[in-house]
Amino acid sequence: METTHRVVTGDARDLAALDDDSVELVVTSPPYPMVEMWDDLFADAAPAVRDALDDGDGERAYEAMHGVLDAVWDEVARVLVPGGIACVDVGDATRTLDDAFRVYRNHARVADALCERGLDPLPEVLWRKPTNSAAKFMGSGTLPPNAYVTLEHEHVLVFRNGAERRSFPPNDPDRYASAYFWEERNRWFSDVWTDVRGERQGLPVARGARERSAAYPFEIPHRLVNMFSVRGDTVLDPFWGTGTTTLAALAGGRSSVGYELDASLAEAFADRVTDVEAFTERVARERLARHREFVAESDGEFGYDATHYDVPVKTKRERDIRLYRVTDVEREDWGYRARHAPIEAER
Repeated sequence: METTHRVVTGDARDLAALDDDSVELVVTSPPYPMVEMWDDLFADAAPAVRDALDDGDGERAYEAMHGVLDAVWDEVARVLVPGGIACVDVGDATRTLDDAFRVYRNHARVADALCERGLDPLPEVLWRKPTNSAAKFMGSGTLPPNAYVTLEHEHVLVFRNGAERRSFPPNDPDRYASAYFWEERNRWFSDVWTDVRGERQGLPVARGARERSAAYPFEIPHRLVNMFSVRGDTVLDPFWGTGTTTLAALAGGRSSVGYELDASLAEAFADRVTDVEAFTERVARERLARHREFVAESDGEFGYDATHYDVPVKTKRERDIRLYRVTDVEREDWGYRARHAPIEAER
């Protein structure tokens, strides 16, 4: 099996390299409006942002920043196939301007924008981020009433392009090979994720690059790619950063396209991808090992045996699950071509 992975150095407000209805899944995390580290990025895209910030007008700056993102959502709606899924990880922001402190509800504004473009909202995930801080408030310490709770979560918004779900032929081999284990389904499809930690970020990435991209943990796109696409689908990340979504696509046997303004981030990915064969095998083997642990610890019955692995499974639909590793990656002018093979332990 082969997949392709394109990295386009360009502005996601114009996804010119992509045809209409050409990607099955979008997984991304945009720069968050009203988070100070992104001020210059938004101001370069829309000078009105800088004017509003200089005037201390937070609401005007917030709306101008989201106006930049709105142009990206226009393109997302255009390139997503009917029934395709868009997953957007976005956090709210707190900020003080002209001595006035408030929260800016980015997740609500992005959700409204996607709805306005004809995408239907599905139940979302609240990602409860780990924190080392003992302080659970900001403001006046232990004296009421002027303290504020801290933001320790992000929203993973999930939208479908249109009311109709994607259809597949009966017993479609790509769909059945893309099954997830019963216990993965129960954990991944919970509406609150408290178990996603940052220690396995994916392949090593330079500190400066991670700071410039604010990359999310590999586990976030890894779950979403497996939850909302099938083997051979194309996954788009219009805010590509260090390529974490592409790593998830590689591990899942999906193709990918990423748009990134910073050419140095795209170039640095060439160094990361040299270790992708071992990384994807480790990801697949960890999934299988966790399933074996679940079987060993379970008091329930397992009604079926997996077709390709020496493990029982809970449901009939899990039987044909295939876990893949990358066996070879070739760099091409426009991106990468990867070859995949099932991990061992087949019987």
